[in-house]
Amino acid sequence: MRIAVLSPIAWRTPPRHYGPWEQMASNLTEGLVNAGIDVTLFATGDSLTSGKLSAVIERGYEEDRELDAKVAECLHISQLMEQSGQFDLIHNHFDFLPLTYSGLINTPMITTIHGFSSEKIVPVYQKYNDKGYYVSISDADRHPELHYIATVYNGLQTTQFSFSPQHYDYLLFFGRIHPHKGAAEAIEIAKQVGKKLLVAGIIQDEAYFREKVEPHFSESVVFLGPAGPEERDRLLGGAAALLHPISFDEPFGLSVAESMLCGTPVIAFNRGSMPELIRDGKSGYLVNNVNEASEAVSSLTNISRTACREWALANFSQEKMVQDYIQLYEKILN
Repeated sequence: MRIAVLSPIAWRTPPRHYGPWEQMASNLTEGLVNAGIDVTLFATGDSLTSGKLSAVIERGYEEDRELDAKVAECLHISQLMEQSGQFDLIHNHFDFLPLTYSGLINTPMITTIHGFSSEKIVPVYQKYNDKGYYVSISDADRHPELHYIATVYNGLQTTQFSFSPQHYDYLLFFGRIHPHKGAAEAIEIAKQVGKKLLVAGIIQDEAYFREKVEPHFSESVVFLGPAGPEERDRLLGGAAALLHPISFDEPFGLSVAESMLCGTPVIAFNRGSMPELIRDGKSGYLVNNVNEASEAVSSLTNISRTACREWALANFSQEKMVQDYIQLYEKILN
């Protein structure tokens, strides 16, 4: 079986800090190689893989601002499509644009839909409903107009996340600094319960950061910026809880699964995929607003950190994701 994995090129695969789609393309590629499958990863030239690497763009366009993103994407996608006959299957992690080639090639394409940036992109998916194979990353993120072959949860390299049976007395916000992710709400929750809050992540919305987040920085609200794998593991494992007060229907939420892998419960607003990721009262709490989140903080002693870890291992591991996809590949090819 010869598989081509098409990764985005905003960031390196795997990313240095942020880049969830690139991270999943990497986790899948490495898992498939470990399973003995012939895999070529189409990604940036500085990407790291134990499989074969094919690249026409040396660095991600978010890391090299001299690049024109659309030009880079066109060169990158066409690089794979012009070689498509060399593969038994293409696994697309690059959103809707590669679908526009699928009617011109004979190689079947499976597309993991990592979310919808806008309803405006749905017509492209609709056009290829009966040509391709769509996978959702949660049942909550399925679009009613599309046909899906399966739901496969994102899988993490569990060895990168250390179990921490003990924790420090701080709360953690770990994610993009953007209104959708709720950094401002996390600050409000921490202030209500009188606990220290650490804030880690890239600044994606400068105005929101300046107006809603930065003014609250103090000894009790500390901004750390982006965190790489080692610091991420330390921050997640040391937290009393991860605060995830999202204001959108999140397709998955990697930091939620990562936190539970470290044994740290998650207090999340009950939207999108959160009921699929979190067992309410067992691996965290699903709440509806800041006040309910503050009340949940006082109940954290009822959560077993061991149970958090076991739940995440059973459902969100790289090994499970890879085996689920191999079964889909075999189904498609047969």
